[in-house]
Amino acid sequence: MKNVALIQFPGTNCDLDTKYAFEKLGCNTSVIWHKETTLPENTDLVVIPGGFSYGDYLRSGAIAQFSPVMKAVIAYANGGGKVLGICNGFQVLTEVGLLPGALKRNIGLHFISKFQTLKVVNNSNDFLQKCAKDEVLNIPIAHADGNYYIDEEGYAKLEANEQILVRYCDEHGEPVVVNGSVTSIAGICNETKNIFGLMPHPERALENVLGSEDGIRMLGGLIA
Repeated sequence: MKNVALIQFPGTNCDLDTKYAFEKLGCNTSVIWHKETTLPENTDLVVIPGGFSYGDYLRSGAIAQFSPVMKAVIAYANGGGKVLGICNGFQVLTEVGLLPGALKRNIGLHFISKFQTLKVVNNSNDFLQKCAKDEVLNIPIAHADGNYYIDEEGYAKLEANEQILVRYCDEHGEPVVVNGSVTSIAGICNETKNIFGLMPHPERALENVLGSEDGIRMLGGLIA
């Protein structure tokens, strides 16, 4: 049984959803408050859930990077531990430099909340190993600052290293503009493929009665 540590900041609001998701997948879960300085010794996966850490003041994720717990998360990640950042968690991971690029305000400046189809770009990583390449998934999104930006040099590295995980698409897998992200990128990983970030919320896609269960295989890949 895998042990999952969920990081909680003031303003985190998807921690219980994420806890439920990983418990549904058979994991032990621990919610770690932002003032803690260590992670549980037996941690197999660290997850930074979505929400509005510190009210998204200054810039989404900008203040959370200075929380005491992030030193432990950075050390864990740099030691090869698996880390997943969802929505605000993705923003935090870019702010601390564990993932390249940045998340800007959505094109049009509006908060977007809806189900959105995604195309699996690369599955040569633990996160998407249970999904097929080019598969179209249906996963909710809910964000105001999901416009992923990276410069040309950085983008070339993402492509070369198969670090682009998913792109926003239509039901046929064709790219669509959702929030202005570079080439419709919705999620990426680092070069060593142990740190993952995405704007969509797979923890909200666990039951077909609620719209989709595509999130089960996404999250399940990290604990396989």
